[in-house]
Amino acid sequence: QVEEDAISLWNWTVTKHVGSVISNEQRAKLRFVACRLVYLCEGSDPPEGTIRRQILMSMKTGKGWIDIGKADLADRFLETAMNSIEKLYVKLQKEGDGEADIHVCKADVEKDLFKVLSYQAESAVAQGDFQKAKQCVQRCKDMLMRLPRETRYLSILCYNFGVETYDCKKYEQSSFWLSQSYDIGKMDLKYSIAKEMQAKVLRLLATAYFEWDCSLYLDKALKAINLANEENLHPAGFFLKIKILLKSGASDEDVSSAVAEFQHHEMSLDFCLNTAKLLLEHGRESVGFDFLKSVAERFEASPDCGKVTLLYIEFLLQNKRELLAKQKVEEIIIGHYTGKQLLPETLNQLHIILWDTAAKHYEAKSYSEALNWYNYSVSFYTPGQIDQNLAKLQRNVASCYLHLKQVDKAKEAVKEAERCDPNSIFTQFSIYKIAVMENDTDKAVEAIIEMGKLAEKSSQHEDKLIVVGNTSTNLLSLAAQIALENDQQVVAIRALEYLSEHSQDCQQVFAALKNYMGALENIVFVMYLLDLEMFLFCSEKVSYLINKTFSAARQRLAEPFTEENLTRDVRTSEAHWFRKVAWNLAVQFKDCPEKMRDFFVLSFELSQFCPSDKAVLIAQKTCLLMAAAIDLELGRQEVTPSEQVELLNQALQHLQACTEIWKVLKLTGDFAKDPTDTLLLLYEFEARSKLNDPTLSNFMESVWEQPHIEIKTLEIIASLAMEPPARYPALCKEALKSALTLYRKQTTIDAVRFSKCLHSLINLSLPTGVTDLDACVLQEVWGYFEDALSVVSSTDSYPEMEILWLMTRAWNTGIFQYTIGKYQEAEQWCGLGMRFLNHLGSLKKSYE
Repeated sequence: QVEEDAISLWNWTVTKHVGSVISNEQRAKLRFVACRLVYLCEGSDPPEGTIRRQILMSMKTGKGWIDIGKADLADRFLETAMNSIEKLYVKLQKEGDGEADIHVCKADVEKDLFKVLSYQAESAVAQGDFQKAKQCVQRCKDMLMRLPRETRYLSILCYNFGVETYDCKKYEQSSFWLSQSYDIGKMDLKYSIAKEMQAKVLRLLATAYFEWDCSLYLDKALKAINLANEENLHPAGFFLKIKILLKSGASDEDVSSAVAEFQHHEMSLDFCLNTAKLLLEHGRESVGFDFLKSVAERFEASPDCGKVTLLYIEFLLQNKRELLAKQKVEEIIIGHYTGKQLLPETLNQLHIILWDTAAKHYEAKSYSEALNWYNYSVSFYTPGQIDQNLAKLQRNVASCYLHLKQVDKAKEAVKEAERCDPNSIFTQFSIYKIAVMENDTDKAVEAIIEMGKLAEKSSQHEDKLIVVGNTSTNLLSLAAQIALENDQQVVAIRALEYLSEHSQDCQQVFAALKNYMGALENIVFVMYLLDLEMFLFCSEKVSYLINKTFSAARQRLAEPFTEENLTRDVRTSEAHWFRKVAWNLAVQFKDCPEKMRDFFVLSFELSQFCPSDKAVLIAQKTCLLMAAAIDLELGRQEVTPSEQVELLNQALQHLQACTEIWKVLKLTGDFAKDPTDTLLLLYEFEARSKLNDPTLSNFMESVWEQPHIEIKTLEIIASLAMEPPARYPALCKEALKSALTLYRKQTTIDAVRFSKCLHSLINLSLPTGVTDLDACVLQEVWGYFEDALSVVSSTDSYPEMEILWLMTRAWNTGIFQYTIGKYQEAEQWCGLGMRFLNHLGSLKKSYE
C-alpha cells in the first residue's frame, strides 16, 4: 500500500510539472519523499520492474536537487541509482543465457549508467570537485562508441561546464571543458553538434585562453579562433581575433591582414564601427582610419553612413586633433543644408559630442572655444524652432558670453532660451546671473522670486537634460553663492530664504547658510577695523541679514530629524557651529550693547539643540549672565520708566534660566573659585530692588544667611540698594554693618576699605544738615565713631583725610547740638572730634 501511495505521489508530481502548479523546489521535495518511500518498501529480492523504477526515480530525484542548486543532496540519490544499476545488471546476467545475453544486458543498463554519470559530473562541477567531474565525463566519453546518439548531449554538457567555470573565472578548468566539448563534438559526424555550435565553443575557448593569460596562451587562443572561423564565419569570431592580436602586441601588418580577411564578407555597419573603435582605442590609428575610410566607401549609400563620420570626429577629438574634427563637423553642417541630413539618432549623438567638447573647454576656462562648439550645435536648429534642448544650448551660450564680458550677446541668448522654454528655472537663473553682473539688485531679486515659484513646481517640471538631485534647490544655493561673491547681501538672503523653504536636503541648506554667515561675519569684522562710526551706521542692515540667516538655521534645526534629512550627529555639529558664530558676533558687537545681548541670547537658544554636556552648560550659563548684565547696564542709562521695567524683567528671566543651569552644572565638578553665585546674587538684587519687588525682603533673608558672603559683595549690595530708582536705606545699612563686622574679623584690617565702608554707613545714618535726630540714632552713630577711633588708634594706615572727615563730622554734630541748647551732648560730640585731632598728621596744627 505504501509503495502504491509513493508511486501515486510520484505520478501526481509529474502531472503537476505542466502549468507550474508547484515550484521546482516543491517538486524536488515530493520526488525525494516518493523515492525514499519506494526504497523503504524494497524486499530482499525485488523484481526487475521495481529496480528499473527505483533507478528512474533516483536519477530524477538527484537531477531535481541539482537543478535547484542543492547538488550535495543529489549525490546520495545518484549513488543509490548507481547501486540499483549494478543490482539490475547482476539480476539480468543471472537470468540470461550465454554471451549474447550478457551483451544485451550490458547495453540495456549502459544508457541509465551514462545518464547517472553525467548527472554525477554535473553535481561535481556544481560543488567544485573538478577531478570527480573529469572522471565521470571520461567514463561517459568511453561509452560513446556504444552510445553514439549521446554525443551531442555530452558535448553540450561539457560546453555548459565550460561556461559555468568561465563565469567563475576558472579559466584552466573552463579551457579543459571547452576542449572536451569540441573534441567530443567531432567523434561522430552523424550525431555531432552543428558547425555553428562548434564555432561558438571554440570562440569561448579562445576567450578563456585570452583572459587567462594572453601572452602565455596566445598561440592556443589564435589557433582556437582560427578554427572557429573555419567552422563558421561569424562577426564575433573576426572581432575576437583582432582583439587577441591587439592584446598580444601584433604588428600593424598582422592586424591589417586580419582586418582584410573579413572585408570581403558581409558585415553590418555597427560591427565595422565597433572594429574601427577597437583599433583606434588600442592606438592603431593608421589601420583604424584606413579601415574607417573603406567602411565609409562601402556604406556610402546607407542612411547610417553618418555614424562613420561621427566615430571619425570622436577619435580626432580624443587625440587632440580639433582642427580636423572641426572640418568634419563643418562638412556635416554643409551636408545638413544640402540634402545630406544625418538620421535623428545620429544627429543627437553629434549634439552630445559637440556639447561634451564645449563643456571641456568651458571647464578649462577657454570660453571662446566653448562658444565655437556650442555654435556648431546651434547651426543644426532652424530659426524660430522651439525645443528644450535649444533652450539649454542658448543658456550655455549665454554663460560663455558672460565670462567673455559680452553681456548684450548673453542677453540675446537668454531671450532666445526664454522663448523656447519660458517656464524653466534654468532660464531664470541665467537672467539672475546677468542681473548680478550688472549690479541690478531689483532685477536679480525678481529672478530669485521667479526661481522660488518654479521651485514649487519642480516635481512637475524639471529640465530633463541635467540629472541632479533636487535641481531647483541646487540652483538656489548657487544663486546665493553668486550673490555673496558679488557682495549683494540682500539678493543672497532672498535666495537663502527660498532655499531653506524648498530644499529637503538639510545639509545643503546648512552649507549655504554657513557660507553666507561667514561672509557676513567678515563684513562685520572689516567694518569694525576700518571705522567704528561706519560699523555703527551699517550694523542695523547687517544685523538684519544676520538675524534672517540665524532664523532660517534655527527653523531647520527645530525640524524632527531622521536619517533621510538630518541625523542627530549632523544636527549637533551644525548647532555648535551656529552657536559659536552667534557668540563671536556678540563679542564683535561690544560697542552695540543691544545687539551684543541679542547675539548672546541667540547663542544660548542655538545651544539648546546640542547635548547638555559640561562645555555646553558653561557656554549657556555665560550667555545668560552676559545678557542679564547688558540688560541691567542698559537699564542704568537714560531710558523711560517703562523701558527700564522691561529691561529689568528681561534680566530677571535670563537670571532665572541661568540659575537652573548653574544648579545642574555645579553637580559636574568643583566650582569653588567660580564667581557665578555672587554675580547671580548681585544681578538679581539689582533687578528686584529697582523693580520695587515685594519679594525682595525674602530674597535678602537668604543672602544674610550665607556663611561665606564676601565683603565686596556686601558693599555692592549697599551701593545698589540706594541706586535710583531703588531706595532701601535699611538694606543698605544692614549690608554695610555686615561688611564692617567682617572687616573687624580680619587678622590685619584693611584700614582704607574699612574707612570707606564706615564713611558710607555714617553718611547714611547721620545725614548732613539734619538737626532733629533721635537720641537712639545718635547713640548708634556714636558707636560707629568709637569703632573708627579704635581702628585709627591701632594702625598708621588709616587715611588722614578720612580721620579729618570723622573729626569734622563729630565736631559739627556737637555744634548742631549746641545750637539747639543740648549743651551736654554738644560737649560730648565736640570732645569726640578732638580725640580724632590727636591722630592727624600734618593737618593737626591747622585745626588745633
